[in-house]
Amino acid sequence: MIKIPVKGDIIDNDTAEFYDFWGMSNYCSPNQVESALQNANHQPVTVEIASNGGDVFAGSEIYSLLKDYDNDVTVNIVGLAASAASVIAMAGDIVKIAPTAQIMIHKAWTDSQGNADDLEHQANVLGTIDQSIASAYEKKTGMSQDELLQMMSNETWLTAKDAVDKGFADEIMFEDEQTPVFNSTEKPVVSKATLNKFRNMQMKMAEKNKKSDSAILLNKKLEILRGEN
Repeated sequence: MIKIPVKGDIIDNDTAEFYDFWGMSNYCSPNQVESALQNANHQPVTVEIASNGGDVFAGSEIYSLLKDYDNDVTVNIVGLAASAASVIAMAGDIVKIAPTAQIMIHKAWTDSQGNADDLEHQANVLGTIDQSIASAYEKKTGMSQDELLQMMSNETWLTAKDAVDKGFADEIMFEDEQTPVFNSTEKPVVSKATLNKFRNMQMKMAEKNKKSDSAILLNKKLEILRGEN
């Protein structure tokens, strides 16, 4: 399984050149993910996410690259998958989340300036971006877009359990389950739990028989003292 890290800032390819120049390695860009997928050579991949998010369009590009990949994509959320990183997480065929991890979703925001017309235009643009983001959540969770937009407006933080309950993730990592018994036969095999019950029953029976044997021996001694034997 090939691992693709999505750690640090989610940034576009041009900004990645700036990061590289200054030796800032804690980032994820579309070019990085595309290169990793090419190197995976059609093998299944695991995407490991721990990121506060970043550029929404870079996140969308990474999401699209993963969705378009021609083999299985497993997403492991090991820390925080916030903002653009939460969108990337939705690209997984299977999404797993660590019990200590969280997903955070919110509406897009931008630094903007200008007159009333400029700001109104920016508000409209942000609205369409929010709808696009919600579409990724909708495809994964099956929730309505209106409900998702409200969650984004509230800046919703999801624990691992919340994420699974609402469909943002499929399972919680590291959960203990009963150890299965693997067989190469069609006949049913006794489970480990049944074997443990059997052993406990054996111990109880042995203890009971031990007490019974002691009682029989005591009675025989009394019979001898009474001259009955």
